[in-house]
Amino acid sequence: MNSERLKALRRELSERRSTKLAQYVPYAPQKRFHDAGSWATERMLRGGNQQGKTRGAAAETAMHLTGLYPEWWIGKRFDHPIMAWAGGETGETTRNNPQRVLLGPVGEYGTGMVPSRCLGDHSFAPGTSGLLDYQRVKHISGGWSTLFFKCYAQGPLKWQGPPIDSIWLDEEPPMAIYSEAMARIIATDGIIYLTFTPLLGYSEVVRRFLLEHNPKRSDTQLQIEDALHIPPERRDEIIARIPEHEREARIRGIPTVGEGRVFPLADSAISYESMQYPDHWAWIGGIDFGWTHPTAAVKACIDRDTDTFYVVAVYRVSQKTPMMHAAALRPWGQWLPWAWPHDGLQHDKTAGVPLKVTYQEHGLNMLPERSCFADGSTSREAGVQQMLEAMETGRFRVAAHLTEWWDEFRLYRRDNGVIIAEYDDLLSATRYAWMSRRHAVPYGGKRKAPLKYPTKKVV
Repeated sequence: MNSERLKALRRELSERRSTKLAQYVPYAPQKRFHDAGSWATERMLRGGNQQGKTRGAAAETAMHLTGLYPEWWIGKRFDHPIMAWAGGETGETTRNNPQRVLLGPVGEYGTGMVPSRCLGDHSFAPGTSGLLDYQRVKHISGGWSTLFFKCYAQGPLKWQGPPIDSIWLDEEPPMAIYSEAMARIIATDGIIYLTFTPLLGYSEVVRRFLLEHNPKRSDTQLQIEDALHIPPERRDEIIARIPEHEREARIRGIPTVGEGRVFPLADSAISYESMQYPDHWAWIGGIDFGWTHPTAAVKACIDRDTDTFYVVAVYRVSQKTPMMHAAALRPWGQWLPWAWPHDGLQHDKTAGVPLKVTYQEHGLNMLPERSCFADGSTSREAGVQQMLEAMETGRFRVAAHLTEWWDEFRLYRRDNGVIIAEYDDLLSATRYAWMSRRHAVPYGGKRKAPLKYPTKKVV
């Protein structure tokens, strides 16, 4: 090969390596994560290892720094140069992950997500070889953005400082670091986003996103099936190499719970693909009332021949009136009988009548009495144990596409043996339907005499 041809190939390779941002096409979960930036101040992208979390966040950071947004972009936009932070656990991990993906490996700057033509001056940080303190980035408006690199090991005091527009935290930070980072974006109306594999379980940061309801927070889950760069034939091999107690975190981004899980089963043990349901199967709805925490509802059907319970549809919305909830649920069938909890006897503050009556007046076919077992008992533990037993014996199935239900199922846990009543709205609605399934009716039908189901005694 002559020298001119070799130079041309090197230039072509260099150009390809410096246009990664233009070549970035997000996977579906990455796109949802980006889109949520249009309304969410805080975002979390959780997933397994090497599934695209860091790459997605690096692409977004590069867009904010440069102003080079693609046509498909509907997330947060900055029309001016910004101040940004990108951080990791230590100096080494910050250099090897966010810095590498944004700018390229040490000695190959300009080969990362930020186009080489946009790079300005930079300065190295003390203490870690190759770690940058800051990097100037040319913004499309003509000015210069500034990207600073931080690490959690520096401690919270080093995370104090000036107002910042955009902060990316790669790997889960301690709450003290996260609090300081949050304080930096208040004055700028900025954004903060995290990318990590939740191996620390229900840390303060994870609980903030998964158990505390806030309209300005977004949680996106990235699973191995979403990572299109991993060939399907390799996925089973990858899964098999991961220790079983870490699989859900490293494959699906589900926080590790271990022995604390109420339902310690794999999704595949109870999931099913949507199907046509025979006319003679019986139907029941379950509803859990809420305001600050969501009002949740499930629609379920029962194959009486095999005594199998199927969760078919779900609904979960907060801070809406009973009229709005009823309007959303009536299309499920005004004939559908609804099981409801004891707080349905409490008065609706707006109407001055019991909640059960309010929903009935808005067109839902509420059962005459609150949800309970045939003997009148309402034990949560008994309901949970019955559901678990049915799951273990193949008699409890949930449609695979019901994402919100699966999120609660994976997170439902105990602390010192006691079930934690958090982030369980759909599971509660499911339990009410389960306890009242003797009142289920055929499609479009009317209630007949209830069937007899034994109550599981809990000792």
